[in-house]
Amino acid sequence: MGANSSSISELPENEYLKKLSGAESISENDPFWNQLLSFSFTTPTNSADLKLLEEATISICKSLVEKNPRTGNLGSLIKVFLSRTKELKISAECQNHLFIWQAHNALFIICCLLKVFISRMSEEELQLHFTYEDKAPGSYGTECEDLIEELLCCLIQLIVEIPLLDITYSISLEAVTTLIVFLSCQLFRKEILRDSIVHKYLMRGRCLPYTSRLVKTLLYNFIRQERSPPPGTHVFQQQSDGGGLLYGIASGVATGLWTVFTLGGVGSKPTQQLEQCSPLANQSLLLLLVLANLTDAPDTPNPYRQAVMSFKNTQDSTAFSSSNPHAFQINFNSLYTALCDQQKSDQATLLLYMLLHQNGNVRTYVLARTDIENLVLPILEILYHVEERNSHHVYMALIILLILTEDDGFNRSIHEVILKNITWYAERVLTEISLGSLLILVVIRTIQYNMTRTRDKYLHTNCLAALANMSAQFRSLHQLSKLIFETQDLFSLLSKKHNKVLEQATQSLRGSVGSNDSPLPDYAQDLNVIEEVIRMMLEIINSCLTNSLHHNPNLVYALLYKRDLFEQFRTHPSFQDIMQNIDLVISFFSARLEQAGAELSVERVLEIIKQGAVALPKDRLRKFPELKFKYVEEEQPEEFFIPYVWSLVYNSAVALYWNPHDIQLFTMDSG
Repeated sequence: MGANSSSISELPENEYLKKLSGAESISENDPFWNQLLSFSFTTPTNSADLKLLEEATISICKSLVEKNPRTGNLGSLIKVFLSRTKELKISAECQNHLFIWQAHNALFIICCLLKVFISRMSEEELQLHFTYEDKAPGSYGTECEDLIEELLCCLIQLIVEIPLLDITYSISLEAVTTLIVFLSCQLFRKEILRDSIVHKYLMRGRCLPYTSRLVKTLLYNFIRQERSPPPGTHVFQQQSDGGGLLYGIASGVATGLWTVFTLGGVGSKPTQQLEQCSPLANQSLLLLLVLANLTDAPDTPNPYRQAVMSFKNTQDSTAFSSSNPHAFQINFNSLYTALCDQQKSDQATLLLYMLLHQNGNVRTYVLARTDIENLVLPILEILYHVEERNSHHVYMALIILLILTEDDGFNRSIHEVILKNITWYAERVLTEISLGSLLILVVIRTIQYNMTRTRDKYLHTNCLAALANMSAQFRSLHQLSKLIFETQDLFSLLSKKHNKVLEQATQSLRGSVGSNDSPLPDYAQDLNVIEEVIRMMLEIINSCLTNSLHHNPNLVYALLYKRDLFEQFRTHPSFQDIMQNIDLVISFFSARLEQAGAELSVERVLEIIKQGAVALPKDRLRKFPELKFKYVEEEQPEEFFIPYVWSLVYNSAVALYWNPHDIQLFTMDSG
């Protein structure tokens, strides 16, 4: 780029870039590099400018792809960067701004070039470009074959060893971003990569010993949420002539040209502004998710996933297991606070899911917290705004609830937490409600939404499983008596749908008699789904009646008030067994109310129900197996998680720009 470039339009004719991509080999000791790396450039701040930047530089990148096998200039540039990083830690400590600035510029150019190379060739071809030197066309030396590994290892060392200061923020961010670019080969493959060259370098050899330190650093970057240095703390200030050597690289957001824009698509909503507040925290989290979801090698499990699964609290004094060399300690209180604060983003919710599902230390700590509402409320808010969230974000939130409700202590404690003024709940004013009641209310609302809109079996199965896990511990639902009627409204909806589909199936069957040509519509699947939901709801009510009837008089009140709704279920073969207890409760309390006389007030009815709950012999209620559902990850989870993680990278507000037409991993309308 050089000292004289200050706008995108000048790049195609920039003499330094043309020389870099030209036919002349440039030695790593050539003074040219000092000139190239002393560039000034106004950082683009939107996707339109970034698209212009790619269009302006594509001819240069194509020329380098063509000429590099003969010149080896890509390798020379990388060696220049590697030589300058050897003194980077000392430069940071000594406030050597110029040295850090040029090292950043070198890495920025490498990152931009890598992005183009990776999008246009296989990993094998990329590896060859790292080995080319100034030799005859087609030949390359064996001594340079590990330049990829050397660069990867250098980037990791930079992330874990360079102190995070205002003057190092930009190069730290660029190092994280460049690692993401290295791993972005997956974006340009339809199939899941299982034998990647870059993966191999990261999982063994020189990079392996840094595994736990890298994961720990990325987690702490997420926890700290360090903001970009403000404009007043640029490494260099622009000269009065409008664009000289010392133009600041930290222009506004202190990041590279490719890392400060928002790109929609892949089924996601526009990214939250919080990502732009701390681009390093966001990029670090994305890199962590990418690393933790790499596929295992045939002979080596993913060490980054092992590190995520095994780290412990700094207050945990127990010895580390010798079977896991990648374990480390981190402050769980700080991690918990960050997870609670950041749940508006898909990636933070995915991290929370991974930690609860895979790390028993984190799960135990979270379930022991006395302020669990700080974590649960953001998750419920995701579900409440289901129509505004992409389906993956909703799934992750539901699975988190399912994992939490596997614990009986959690199911008891949430009914003891009283909340006031839930402002995001718009249907009615919730001035006071227990966390347990709110959770039930939001989950039932999600089921209703699903049954009328998306009709996703996976979604309602997880909703019902969470309710079922909680059902034996339902407590104090009197704080929102209408909550029970939300359940009845759902039953009414399900009953109407069941009757409608059954009627359609019957009419279709009659219409098909005598006609061999017209195929029968398949109503069996719709009926099975509706009947499955109805039975699960009946089982949840039954579990509450058999385990905590005396705690929930409002449930009995609602059953009596809506008794006609259950008539059709008594004779249905799928529901007869589970209806026995519900029928018994309705008959028992109906008889007691008849004895008390007519014209009873609501208060009197509830009083009679409370008295009857004590008098009802428990042995008259049929015992069913305990409702307990445990989340089990599906086989080959990478088929879901890897495309999901890369869709988050693609859509991030501080991600790189990729041409959507080059993406192969997911379609643009699938999410």
